[in-house]
Amino acid sequence: MLSRVADSIYWMSRYIERAENVARFIDVNLLMILDLPAGSSEQWSPLVSATGDDAKFKARYGTTDREQVIQFLAFDRENPNSIVSCLRAARESARSVREIISSDMWEQINTFYLMVNAAADRGIESPHDFFQQVKQGGHLFEGLTNATFSHGEGWHFCRVGRLLERADKTSRILDVKYFILLPAVSDIGTPFDNIQWAAVLRSTSALEMFRKQYHHISPDNIIDFLVLDREFPRAIHYCLVQAQESLHALSGTPAGTFRNPAEQHMGQLRAELAYIGMQQILNQGLHEFLDALQTKLNLIGDGIFETFFALRPIGGTER
Repeated sequence: MLSRVADSIYWMSRYIERAENVARFIDVNLLMILDLPAGSSEQWSPLVSATGDDAKFKARYGTTDREQVIQFLAFDRENPNSIVSCLRAARESARSVREIISSDMWEQINTFYLMVNAAADRGIESPHDFFQQVKQGGHLFEGLTNATFSHGEGWHFCRVGRLLERADKTSRILDVKYFILLPAVSDIGTPFDNIQWAAVLRSTSALEMFRKQYHHISPDNIIDFLVLDREFPRAIHYCLVQAQESLHALSGTPAGTFRNPAEQHMGQLRAELAYIGMQQILNQGLHEFLDALQTKLNLIGDGIFETFFALRPIGGTER
């Protein structure tokens, strides 16, 4: 497969997953606000802080209220990480490989983009309903990809992109809890705290599966479930296990070994998550652990670029 084709498929998948997860990210706050006690103030600036886009936001908007933050994260065409920008980029990537992907995939990504683009132009009446549509659009694309795209090299690049993006965004959704939360240390362990943690689980579609395994809301168990679980599809460890399988399928490298930077960084992070315990995470600090994890995910992404997509000089010489 040509590197430009692999690159387009990889980023097509990442951008769609990013758009879906930004919707989940905002929905954390929307869901939590519905359950807040009367008189509690809404907090929106932490959403921007957790994305790392504070400077961009401050340069374009004055206040961090609900309307401004939703506009920036969902519909701002000048923000490359907004939902509409991600889907535009995904659509352009898909357009360049239309002869490779299935017609069903192209039709879904085109319909998905047009729906969000129209919403950006006319506005939305119900933010929660809109973000539900975005999440469903992402699910539909993933389902069509798995059902109509041959599970060869292209599918594996698609899978790696989706899973790395999902792992990153699950970590950021957890980090939102750290940033928003809490107005006061005295709120820890109260019903107010439980409302916030339940919103985090809902935003990752994890509430039902979590309750089947743990029954009661507990911050330690939630972190364990979303970070270290090997069976839940949005858990960080699960995503890395599956992404590592696809990386080895692409390179032909035997499991447990590595031949390129992507596999090396992936193997190191997988080993860390396989053997770290909850107490070690808490001793390190949840925010500090997640921040370091995001850096390591970026290293994996850089390794994938160097291994599969980067142009190399002919004959092995550099100018």
